[in-house]
Amino acid sequence: MEIQPLIKMANQIGQFFEAWPDPAQARSEIANHLQRFWEPRMRRAIVAHVEQGGEGLALPVRDAVKLLAERQAGH
Repeated sequence: MEIQPLIKMANQIGQFFEAWPDPAQARSEIANHLQRFWEPRMRRAIVAHVEQGGEGLALPVRDAVKLLAERQAGH
């Protein structure tokens, strides 16, 4: 799976939630969106990308993907 389109989409999602006044809630909502609307292979690819440094992803998006990975791992 190509990572660049996923990075672009994830950053666009992050831009939408960027306006939320509570950054923690925004990260949670980004993670929720990825969980609800991205298929499992897309989620696995973006999590793997973040585990390798997350180049190209906005910081709130990287944090949201980490939160997503923690939720999926059951933490």
